[in-house]
Amino acid sequence: LYPFKAALADGTFWSTGIGALLALIGILLTAVMMTKKVPGGILVGILVTWGLGMICELTGIYVPNPKLGMFSVMPSFANGISVPSLAPTFMQMDFSAIFTFNFITIMLSFMFVDLFDTLGTLIGVASKAKMLDKDGKLPKIEGALLADSIATTGGALLGTSTVTTFVESSAGVAVGGRTGLTAVTAAVLFFLSLFFAPIFLAIPAFATAPALVIVGFLMVSSLLNVDFDDMTEAIPAFIAAVAMPFMYSISEGISMGVISYVAINLLSGEYKNKKTSWIVYVLAVIFILKYIYV
Repeated sequence: LYPFKAALADGTFWSTGIGALLALIGILLTAVMMTKKVPGGILVGILVTWGLGMICELTGIYVPNPKLGMFSVMPSFANGISVPSLAPTFMQMDFSAIFTFNFITIMLSFMFVDLFDTLGTLIGVASKAKMLDKDGKLPKIEGALLADSIATTGGALLGTSTVTTFVESSAGVAVGGRTGLTAVTAAVLFFLSLFFAPIFLAIPAFATAPALVIVGFLMVSSLLNVDFDDMTEAIPAFIAAVAMPFMYSISEGISMGVISYVAINLLSGEYKNKKTSWIVYVLAVIFILKYIYV
């Protein structure tokens, strides 16, 4: 308890710990609303937590400190409302190194990261929406992958961060979203948010953190489908689930899961009793080579 008392005494807690405390409050509020099946409970949780942050800033409990990554939670319209120009980043590609080895390794790295991030998210969200078939496959996944690849390419041409499938989509699934209308509605709202950037940019990380925690909880339920009596299935699934948050990447978690799955089955001889596709073994080799050379 001494570090905690010292932090309270010198004010460090109130300058750095209040964000974590507000995030915890937001998680509890969001969980209660989800339990009560309040429509838009996750969004309400974000807004309420943000509101509490505003109150804390106005009362001096929350003190913005950019050096500590703590910014003001009050919207600022000092620069007015306008959509930033794309000119500085639009079509700013450099193909001078396209025939070099470094370019190939970078291209393959991005390809694997984007591909397996997308596959992991699609399967996870589809599982939550109960859209997988009896074999655990997503019917007509080609269309979803094509849409994702077009969006990724378009985003790159515009100079934005990678446009891809995000696991936050499960928040929409949790409140009943099952069709393309959900995605279209989200797209329209994202477009409108361009004109209200000062408002949305002021929403702090501790206000959105509860939503991400709840989304993580929703995704964890998929682990119930793992056969924990089969160690060759359960251990790789566990390794993949643990690796994703610690390595901060869905694709890295999938890589660890595939490598461990192949290694355990080969070394234990269980591969003889399984009808595992040869593609899995090829992927395991590719993932290992990626870690060695990239």
